[in-house]
Amino acid sequence: MNIFDNAKFPVGPFEKSSKNPILVPQGSGWESKDVFNPAAVVKDGKVYLLYRAEDNEGVGDWNGTSRIGIAESVDGIRFTRHSTPVLVPTEAYELPGGCEDPRISQVGDVYYMTYTGFDGSSARMCLATSTDLFHWEKHGVLFPNWSEGSDKVWSKSGSILPEPINGRYIMFFGDTSIWMAESTDLLHWFPNPTPVMEPSKNPDAFDSELIEPGPQPFKTKDGIVLIYNAAKRVKSLDNRAGTLVYSAGQVLLSLDDPSKVLGRTEQPFFAPDARAEREGQVNNVVFIEGLVELNGQAFIYYGMADSKIGAATFTANYSDY
Repeated sequence: MNIFDNAKFPVGPFEKSSKNPILVPQGSGWESKDVFNPAAVVKDGKVYLLYRAEDNEGVGDWNGTSRIGIAESVDGIRFTRHSTPVLVPTEAYELPGGCEDPRISQVGDVYYMTYTGFDGSSARMCLATSTDLFHWEKHGVLFPNWSEGSDKVWSKSGSILPEPINGRYIMFFGDTSIWMAESTDLLHWFPNPTPVMEPSKNPDAFDSELIEPGPQPFKTKDGIVLIYNAAKRVKSLDNRAGTLVYSAGQVLLSLDDPSKVLGRTEQPFFAPDARAEREGQVNNVVFIEGLVELNGQAFIYYGMADSKIGAATFTANYSDY
């Protein structure tokens, strides 16, 4: 039984692994500075993490440049890394920032990865495909003219529902509000200019500053569940502008009309509390981009303070459903 099919909204609770962080920076090369924000899939009984890694050789503010590495595990916690990244910046729109923040959905035998190409000024959501997770074909920028409330080209964070709705595939995207795009072939996407959901109007809410999709959405008997990352601004005496605290919520969307919100968590189900989540490249961050099922457990994988990678699990009691 798929653990998500009959899951109640919100799904969980998720328990953080005692082994966290499960991946940390290593060596002196492409993953020496930070590793974080991983996507995840299960293939041949193993979990594969495709994670963002930064080096120490980037230019200026982009020290370092991001690449996508890969690691595999039979238990979902202890990972063996491959020595070379599987996706590297090659295009002008990917440099000097690199290839950032992958999210992956599998449809048939094909893996669809959305990621951010960052040229130092504009963030552009890009798409790549693979049949083996190691060799990727880039399909370029999805929304070359999209802007989130400014003159700057800016599109990020695409999460694709693997099953079509009414003959069309659905993607949720954005990193201020969350928008929806549709496709018939998973390569060409057409966005709706009206947001599906916006940050909370309550300034004290965990999701009052910004919201953006997490890993791939999934269907349940009650609707489509999307885990989303969120931030609120917390003011401090030594920082008048305040600092952002990132946590995660869940939203339930209609199976008949995925742009319709049926329910939304008022409190975060996942928040930074461990030291490795509160202190790092960016303090006070948990950022979820990976979600899989392995051996009856749901695993989420997340960035810890933009510096390390953690895991958390949920085991369903089917008698509850």
